[in-house]
Amino acid sequence: MADAAQRLRDHVGQVLGAPLPVRVRAWDGSEAGPPGAPVMIVRNRRALRRLLFKPGELGLARAWVAGDLDVEGDLYTALDLLSGLIWERGEDARTLRQALRDPEARAAVRGLVRLGGSPLPPPPPAEEVRRRGGPLHTRRTDRRAISHHYDVGNDFYELVLGPSMVYSCAYWDGPASGEDAAGALEAAQRDKLDLVCRKLGLGPGRRLLDVGCGWGSMAVRAAREHGAAVVGVTLSQEQAAYARKRVADEGLADRVEIRVQDYRDITDGPYDAISSIGMAEHVGAERYLDYARDLHALLAPGGRLLNHQIARRPRRDEGAYRVDAFIDAYVFPDGELAPLGVTVAQLERAGFEVRDVESIREHYGLTLRRWVANLEAEWERAATLAGAGRARVWRLYMAASALAFERNRIGVNQVLAVRTPEDGGSGLSLRARVWTG
Repeated sequence: MADAAQRLRDHVGQVLGAPLPVRVRAWDGSEAGPPGAPVMIVRNRRALRRLLFKPGELGLARAWVAGDLDVEGDLYTALDLLSGLIWERGEDARTLRQALRDPEARAAVRGLVRLGGSPLPPPPPAEEVRRRGGPLHTRRTDRRAISHHYDVGNDFYELVLGPSMVYSCAYWDGPASGEDAAGALEAAQRDKLDLVCRKLGLGPGRRLLDVGCGWGSMAVRAAREHGAAVVGVTLSQEQAAYARKRVADEGLADRVEIRVQDYRDITDGPYDAISSIGMAEHVGAERYLDYARDLHALLAPGGRLLNHQIARRPRRDEGAYRVDAFIDAYVFPDGELAPLGVTVAQLERAGFEVRDVESIREHYGLTLRRWVANLEAEWERAATLAGAGRARVWRLYMAASALAFERNRIGVNQVLAVRTPEDGGSGLSLRARVWTG
């Protein structure tokens, strides 16, 4: 009888209609597959049961987070080779989810069931979000979702993000490696924050609202280097505590206020500028127009919004869009991505004049690869700080996201919009990309 690895490859190949592109090492120590390829380690039969009971991305994610599946060799290469199992590469692609439901694959599925041992589904890992039902994107559900993602320990995020503590796409001159890589990340994050400040026309006496202020990096930079008076809001208690200490340590308490507050509850406008950096993905499609209208109402005439947001590719059938199962269950609960055109249209419907759109998609791939390198370099400490399962979540999420940006499955854009006054004076330079008036 063939060993477990060969049987597993045979059955999965039958299901997919093509051979697995990676080598497999099974729980009995056997290996099969192309020499020199990354090795997918199937540590136990439970990994198969997870995949059979939740075909597709969620089953693979559960097996990965629980440690039932692992990869030996370059993770990026393995994910790229396995991308057809993890992402829908096109609307007509045959993914594992579809294949396992294909009547022609039932014989192979029965073989996988026998390989999987127990007929009972394993419980999901503890890191998976437990759904409570009810409407999405209420103040309570948004607060709970933000806490799941961000309240996992500031020490863990310091390890991954580096001293800048900026959890959004940096702005790079070029790739960085070797001893210079950590400093290059800090410089790229500094350059991103300064780019946002320039686009918003910040200066002494200008009042900035930083929506989703994170650990205070934008607020501190805008106040210290550009002289702005800043209010930063977040729903994360841990972020707020960290940001307040940072503000105090910088001697900026007279110019920066950090609040634990929902953007829907802000009533002390008008502001001269609003930055929303990596926050709008949490808003949700049904609430997005209200979000844009709320920010428009908080700006003074002539005020500017810089909306820095991840975008997905449009689909022929937008009604068929579903939130990414792994990210929804383990990373950003209730988060949603929209195509860039939809975002621009909603901002315009809210009353904004959209003046500039800059795609920085490639920059996010570089940023994520640096974060993954930080995590891998301090793996044992990361697993101690956040738990092994959560560290595995972040490693998979960031590596897969890096490839998604690099392969143009998703993008990220900075949209500069203005609450243009009735006289039509935008306050922007006549020259493109010169942001001061």
